[in-house]
Amino acid sequence: MSLKTEALTGGFAQPVFHAQSVFKLMMDAMARPGTIQTVSPDAAPPAPLGIAAGAIALTLCDHDTPVWLSAALVKSAVPQWLAFHAGAPVTPEKAEARFAVVESGATLSSFGLFAAGTQEYPDRSTTLVIELADLEGGRRLALMGPGIKSVTDVAPLGLPDSFLRLWTENRALFPRGIDIVLTSGSRFLCLPRTTKITVTEI
Repeated sequence: MSLKTEALTGGFAQPVFHAQSVFKLMMDAMARPGTIQTVSPDAAPPAPLGIAAGAIALTLCDHDTPVWLSAALVKSAVPQWLAFHAGAPVTPEKAEARFAVVESGATLSSFGLFAAGTQEYPDRSTTLVIELADLEGGRRLALMGPGIKSVTDVAPLGLPDSFLRLWTENRALFPRGIDIVLTSGSRFLCLPRTTKITVTEI
């Protein structure tokens, strides 16, 4: 399949209905950090973008949403796919991005390079989607904070060792800072900036 063909296919069959469906899942996932959600709309983004990451991008991105993509995604049909289905422009500058996607296995650099919002407008920050091998089977992490009764355990597979340090630095910026969505295939979970993450002792 050519890049052009990949870019023109794979969007939502019913854009308004499916975007509303995914948006509700996103709101629930942000309100209950660590809860795994599954998208059901038939989005089929170009490789290496996963189904959940693609569906979320179609839901949250439009012509006013600059998107930053990691190297493998930039070289794929994903930029053209986002432009055709969502009208979203791709930016090479992390600080300009309102939405960013990192493919599975890519190196994570400082979250501080992305837009963290301002004290007056903390919502003017980047939402970062990190694709992983799986949302289960990895190192166990304990989540605490708003939306969590006591502790929620998650075990995403494929997060780099530097993630906890990067996340701690991000939380220190509150109310500024980025929010993160971890995805794998058609599943995702959200980590809003208010969430405290620690390694669960075995």
